[in-house]
Amino acid sequence: MGSLPQPDGGAESRLWHITLSVAGDEAPLKEVRRGLEQLAHDHPFLLTSRYANDHAEIRYWEEARDLHDAAAVALRLWGEHRASAKLPPWEIVGLEVIGRETYHQRIAEGYGPPPATPVGVHPF
Repeated sequence: MGSLPQPDGGAESRLWHITLSVAGDEAPLKEVRRGLEQLAHDHPFLLTSRYANDHAEIRYWEEARDLHDAAAVALRLWGEHRASAKLPPWEIVGLEVIGRETYHQRIAEGYGPPPATPVGVHPF
């Protein structure tokens, strides 16, 4: 898949696979799960989330002009939705942003993350 033309005639965008890792003080598992489910409901682009009582990983596809834009959106995701989704006050401890082609190449070579199935929110 190539770039997608923008309706406003601006720069073309591409798909980026995002893995956002967050961690912090322990929180009740039910609250962590509910917060991640609310985040997924508010933003249906989220493929999958895995969680424990002191960390979580969120994986999804982001459409953006370049890696810098995709990373900027990903870095704001947790903080901007912390209050509305009642997410734990954890900090971002990891971020991976890779292009669609790189993602599929890793999968084909057997060293990428497993496909996000089943989609949804799951414990580690």
